[in-house]
Amino acid sequence: MIIDQFTSSLPLSQLKLFHQFQSHRPEIGSSNLSYQKQDSAMDLIAETQKVSRRTSQSANIVLFLLWNVLHLILRVIYIVREIFLDIENYLITNGYVKTYTNLNLDRVKYLGIVVESDEARDTSKVVELLEWLAAIGVKKVCLYDREGVLKKSKEVFMKRFGSTETPNGDLVSDPLLSEKRMDFEFVSISDGKEAVARAANLLFKKYYVDDDSEKPFFTETHLTEALKTLGYVEPDPDLLLLYGPVRCHLGFPAWRIRYTEMVHMGSLKHKKYGLILKAIHRFTKVKQNYGS
Repeated sequence: MIIDQFTSSLPLSQLKLFHQFQSHRPEIGSSNLSYQKQDSAMDLIAETQKVSRRTSQSANIVLFLLWNVLHLILRVIYIVREIFLDIENYLITNGYVKTYTNLNLDRVKYLGIVVESDEARDTSKVVELLEWLAAIGVKKVCLYDREGVLKKSKEVFMKRFGSTETPNGDLVSDPLLSEKRMDFEFVSISDGKEAVARAANLLFKKYYVDDDSEKPFFTETHLTEALKTLGYVEPDPDLLLLYGPVRCHLGFPAWRIRYTEMVHMGSLKHKKYGLILKAIHRFTKVKQNYGS
């Protein structure tokens, strides 16, 4: 009413200006409502970010706890396993388990030993291992490491186990030098590569130099015959004991382990006499079936 009285007293020109001002003036209530909506949205975003950070922190804590629990469980399993192996080794070594006292070594005519090259540098450990094998009654051993470390130490084994070197580089025993004599063959990954390269060259010259000759599809038989022709006639190991951090043959020539039984023995540093007896005994009891 006051506004109406005020406008009634205004001249026509001023009245028009007043109405124009009124039409363009924002409403106070709607402006406050808009500001309140914006504040609410900002508060919601801030709260969402806080919840997200808390959730992320909680998830990280849970994952950290799960990782440590899993690590602890695996550690306990490893310790229990090592304790069990130590007890088993003690019982077998001291003859409390009669099963392993009499071994049928006729089935282990040729034993292969694969050693990781870093561990092979500890010659004393290798000599101790060979002493154990000699005591068990093993007579012929193939020693392998990738880098040829064992081959470089062959003089040590010759003196220790009464062996002499043949013209082709292998070691054979001399009965006059030692009662615990053993025959040795030393192999490295370079020997395998050289043998395959020479065999492939022989097959190429035999079948591919002459254009008129038949071009066969090469099989394992062709490779074996070529290797024998070149003088690689050493037998396949019956049993292969693997010493190293990983469960693999570390590049041992594949064509020589077609029917070979392989057993991972762990680190050479922690080798166990009783577990060697166990591995040999298990092999002698295994029935091997050969395909046609």
